[in-house]
Amino acid sequence: MKGVTPIQQDWPDHNPAGKLDDEDYPAYSMGHAAEILGVTQAFLRSLDAAKLLTPGRSEGGHRRYSRYQLRLAARARELIDQGTALDSACRIIILEDQLAEARRINTELQHPHRPKSDQPGPASG
Repeated sequence: MKGVTPIQQDWPDHNPAGKLDDEDYPAYSMGHAAEILGVTQAFLRSLDAAKLLTPGRSEGGHRRYSRYQLRLAARARELIDQGTALDSACRIIILEDQLAEARRINTELQHPHRPKSDQPGPASG
């Protein structure tokens, strides 16, 4: 799972538009995140207590969620709505996330990008 660091130190070199494209940038307040997902703020706090999400914090200490975290929360809601217990749903999501990361790494290792210096060019001589 991805770690979260304080908001002020995360993206000092990014312009505001770049932050919106970054799926890990904690752009959403708890209220906005709950509204987007159609859940209560208590549900989001329960995911934090279960260690599925570790939201960023604003200067005032308010929870801030990234798009990545919203996807995890949406998956948790889906599993819980199907009758899965919260702890079990969190474990399933963590395992799914680890599997996706392992597959991504495996794909990168199987299909490495050739550096530009390895591409054929004009013959020297």
